[in-house]
Amino acid sequence: MNITVYPGHPYPLGATWDGNGVNFALYADNATGIELCLFDSNESGEETAKIELTERTHQIWHVYVPDLKPGQLYGYRVHGPYDPQNGHRFNPFKLLIDPYAKAIAGTIEWHDSLFGYILGANDADLTFNRINSAQFVPKCVVIDPNFDWEGDKPPKTSYHKSIIYETHIKGFTQTHPEIPDEIKGTYAALAHPVTIKYLTDLGITALELMPVHHFIRDRHLAERNLANYWGYNSIGFFAPDIRYSKGGGHGEQVSEFKTMVKELHKAGIEVILDVVYNHTGEGNHLGPTICFRGIDNASYYRLTDDRRYCMDYTGTGNTLNAMMPNVLRLIMDSLRYWILEMHVDGFRFDLASTLARELHAVDRLGSFFDIIHQDPVISQVKLIAEPWDIGEGGYQVGKFPPGWAEWNGKYRDCLRDYWRGAESMLGEFAQRFTGSPDLYQNDYRKPTASINFITAHDGFTLHDLVSYNEKHNMENGENNNDGESHNRSWNCGVEGPTDDPDIIALRNQQKRNFLTTLFLSQGVPMIVAGDELGRTQMGNNNAYCQDNEISWLDWENADEDLLAFTQKLIHFRKNHPVFRRRGWFQGEPVFHSGLEDIAWFLPKGTEMTEENWRHDFAKSLGVFLNGYGIRSKGPKGEHIIDDSFYVIFNAYHDELEYILPEKKYGKQWTKILDTYENTVNKIEGRYSAKDPIIVQGRSIVLLKQQDPLLL
Repeated sequence: MNITVYPGHPYPLGATWDGNGVNFALYADNATGIELCLFDSNESGEETAKIELTERTHQIWHVYVPDLKPGQLYGYRVHGPYDPQNGHRFNPFKLLIDPYAKAIAGTIEWHDSLFGYILGANDADLTFNRINSAQFVPKCVVIDPNFDWEGDKPPKTSYHKSIIYETHIKGFTQTHPEIPDEIKGTYAALAHPVTIKYLTDLGITALELMPVHHFIRDRHLAERNLANYWGYNSIGFFAPDIRYSKGGGHGEQVSEFKTMVKELHKAGIEVILDVVYNHTGEGNHLGPTICFRGIDNASYYRLTDDRRYCMDYTGTGNTLNAMMPNVLRLIMDSLRYWILEMHVDGFRFDLASTLARELHAVDRLGSFFDIIHQDPVISQVKLIAEPWDIGEGGYQVGKFPPGWAEWNGKYRDCLRDYWRGAESMLGEFAQRFTGSPDLYQNDYRKPTASINFITAHDGFTLHDLVSYNEKHNMENGENNNDGESHNRSWNCGVEGPTDDPDIIALRNQQKRNFLTTLFLSQGVPMIVAGDELGRTQMGNNNAYCQDNEISWLDWENADEDLLAFTQKLIHFRKNHPVFRRRGWFQGEPVFHSGLEDIAWFLPKGTEMTEENWRHDFAKSLGVFLNGYGIRSKGPKGEHIIDDSFYVIFNAYHDELEYILPEKKYGKQWTKILDTYENTVNKIEGRYSAKDPIIVQGRSIVLLKQQDPLLL
């Protein structure tokens, strides 16, 4: 097949259609030759054309092919030394995915030809496999970038007003009875009016989507009929995964994703992507040659001193080398693409400590963060770190730069310990409740740097947190050896399902305790999809491979009472700025009221002393929140004033009598929330200063001040 080609340009990288043809550009520093392969079907192992790239600008190879159109399928073959001991694993018999592909037409079909070496041989990865892999590799797709956004504008919800909902594209809608069967589990289903109404009724302001970058299903999972359900195995950092597309694989997934974002934005809901730039799906030195490994292994991956092997800070076999300029550019280009072209509103960075590593240490101001900080596009969206990796010194909670928010693992651990009755200092509970100032206050950061959560995709659901002491992961096929063993959970007396009404009642009460603490805490609350419905994974705390009813939301058996409680709780928080402050409590008198903005009390109604904070056996306390103590201003510079509240936390197993504070904190109080009674924003009792109030064991009571503070 004779094809006319022009030299083309080194930028932009990837395949770019300009209306007349397509420019192809690929970074491969150590390559000696590159062939662009064109295909007419995704299943084909034979190219319709093979074009040698002869133009090279610095480390970028490029060519322009006139008359090619969107929908064209392509891949690369890259020539160079096969010298694993020096980090080079070029093999032109392997068809390779373009790292900048905007769409990928299919998924990996596992076959021995995908490996650059001969499986089963001695020192296998030093051997050379000459079998053509093209039939088994999904092809890249040239896309048409044009899309009618209808004037779409990002909601730009401030952190302090945000309610984040972590969810999985497929799992959220797969069993929903009101979603049409033909779109269940897809981007289109998440944009369906039924879905959007549910989210807005709940009060969600942002969806944090588990990975949508095109990912690889591990061979060992495929051979056991399991899935890489979570998707933390990226291979295409620009391509929305085809598995969540209803419309096909020739670029339709791109417009379908954009439509989803547009519809969510119309409802005021932001889209945050969980992104995995710390590693790829190619695994360690014994993994397949599908993309980066074959394009330029030594330029993309962190290698050990013995360059035959990959450095593994992630537990997945490899680590992308974010110290290399080409890798930094790849990450930044990907982030900008999702912001500018796909209109997403932010990112949650998986194992973000890995990206900060300079050599073997974690450098909180590493080049990755420097570049993001100065980027005029990326620096303006929500940036959320999972602030740990598995390497030495990788636990970096509280140590990311200003401008970043963090999944606060210390909040999760503290709250779990407090409500299960474990030994835990009240002082730490107070820190977590007030936004973790011990982690963020001394670094020009605000309470909104703390993404507070009790549960996430990784670990027990909220229902399972109060129903299981031990993990039950046998379905994963790893003899229950996978998953976290120290979950800080409490089964309330029986492991797993029970018919005992007292245990069921206690479990429901504990769920309400967790949710109430979460939504009354300073910081940004995040819940995982289904916790508000009582979703269970039957004790599986590592359901990464379960693309089935274990992971999907069970809409048919939803706990409607818990859902109603959660809805009221979220909207209560949204209506009361005292629970979502932008600035720190100062513990000092507030002008107008003469009272401090926050005060802590013992059950007998006296203020806490320094000694009281150090008791690990104390499980009960009260906290006064001054509605006149919100020092930050509104959008027009106005003073923000709210009601004043008194919160009583009782993690003790039995009821306690509390004495309300003296009248300077409030003459009259109304009880409006009680997790024992399962009520939110409902007047249930009136009390005067210094009155006693009975608070049931393992419960929270919230009182609102009825009389205004004396001015």
